[in-house]
Amino acid sequence: MTEARGSAAPPARHTPGTPCWVSLMVHGLAATQEFYGSLFGWEFVPGPQQLGPYVRALLGGQEVAGIGQLPPDRRLPVAWTPYLASDDIELTAETVRLCGGTVGVGPLDAGDAGRLVIGSDPAGAVFGVWQAAAHLGTSVAGVPGTPAWHELLTFETVSVAKFYETVFGYEEEPVGSADFDYVTLHVGGRPVAGLHGVGHTLPRDRGPHWMTYFEVADATDSTRLLTDLGGHVLRPPHDSPHGRVATVADPEGARFALIENPR
Repeated sequence: MTEARGSAAPPARHTPGTPCWVSLMVHGLAATQEFYGSLFGWEFVPGPQQLGPYVRALLGGQEVAGIGQLPPDRRLPVAWTPYLASDDIELTAETVRLCGGTVGVGPLDAGDAGRLVIGSDPAGAVFGVWQAAAHLGTSVAGVPGTPAWHELLTFETVSVAKFYETVFGYEEEPVGSADFDYVTLHVGGRPVAGLHGVGHTLPRDRGPHWMTYFEVADATDSTRLLTDLGGHVLRPPHDSPHGRVATVADPEGARFALIENPR
């Protein structure tokens, strides 16, 4: 992971390739809203319903993330999914296919909000693509309760990095270490996401997947609250070069990380 904190006033439109939104699909929409509302102080308003019941999370009146209801007959993984900005979602979807990825949903109109694709990279990690119209994406960053970083946990980074570089035009910055397989993806010289190759230490029930880091004021207090709310601590708070980090899961099993940035 690397430093990629935003500000309270991000650009009006996200540069292509930049993570611009994060969304979670769950079985219990009401219970999940209560969990994250209590954990992060989010409030909720209705969002586009093209894929079923869906709400947008607000922090101080500004949009942060989305949560949707999984159809009862679908046994899909419950996971946070980052959406990467695109100015031409048809071209992006075609490039995903040509580069060995899969497009599972879309391109699909989400009302007047924009257009979306849900796909997976050649290793199987699911991600979204968003072409903004009325809905530009996450509109606040750099404060507790907002996404701070997105990191792909995968088997190895070399081939996967080539996929994301070709599809989204990233510049790559490998970490110079023989025993640490990590690549930072940059847009316009700015770090926006990371790829972490962890080999066969990936959880067997997960496979390659994206992990969202949410900023918190105090990682220890937040993990204690998360446990009280029915969540699970997978790795307790520990110091890292970028602040104290904890890996956690919500009551339905969606994994994410909490990061307390150093002040």
